[in-house]
Amino acid sequence: MKSILVPVGSSKNAVSHLQYAVDFAHAFGAKLYVVQVYNVTTKAGTMMKVDDMIERESLGFLKSHVDKVNTRNVEIILKTFKGQLTDTLEMACNTLDVDLIILEPRTTSIKDEVYLGKTSGKIIKQTNIPALIVPEGYVYKPIVKMLLAMKSAIIKKEDALIPLMTIKNQFKAVLNLLLVKTPYYNEGDLEVSEDLSSQITNTTISENATTYQGVLEHYKDNNPDLLCVVRRKRGFFTKKWEKSTILKKDFSSKLPVLVLRGLK
Repeated sequence: MKSILVPVGSSKNAVSHLQYAVDFAHAFGAKLYVVQVYNVTTKAGTMMKVDDMIERESLGFLKSHVDKVNTRNVEIILKTFKGQLTDTLEMACNTLDVDLIILEPRTTSIKDEVYLGKTSGKIIKQTNIPALIVPEGYVYKPIVKMLLAMKSAIIKKEDALIPLMTIKNQFKAVLNLLLVKTPYYNEGDLEVSEDLSSQITNTTISENATTYQGVLEHYKDNNPDLLCVVRRKRGFFTKKWEKSTILKKDFSSKLPVLVLRGLK
């Protein structure tokens, strides 16, 4: 893992979240892109040069946050981008060859009952970037145990599990697998490949209406430091993704959640 990107918003948690991202990048010897995306619409015919002004303010905003953290000699690169949030972030990640994006659940100080705010929800829902969602106020610590939860072990994209395996190998972590047999089960969904099986310590098979319910039932038994789920059309956050905002009553996690791109 060589390049990590962290968007910075105006939440009260922004500085502590940035510190987590720095500490995480330090563990991998990765460089860290600290970014902000802005979108400005001006009236036709106006001559105001607002882009340069906003870019300067945005860079100043990012620098003020970086100045408040222990950079631990991590290479930190400040970037601002103009455009629509999800498209611009995905383009930036592709251009900068980013391996992982680290998100805080709420990038602005919104209602406490919200787990995943509109901005973070859009990034998770509308992009194909591997993402690590870090709970508010969570302090970095090495990852000892990981739980991979999915309803199908069929993997067609060879690079889909790279972020998961990179984290596992870096921390020499234990990886447990939870396979959830849902009403959408297809023949072969619970068959684990030799490559994946060789990385797994323990496998649990559960029957639940959704992957999410399977996680609720079993994650305490595994007691992981990191939960890993897969972005699918009928994946972990399917119903939650009908709107970008996700409420804590629908889902809340006190541990980091790694969201992988689709496996098929």
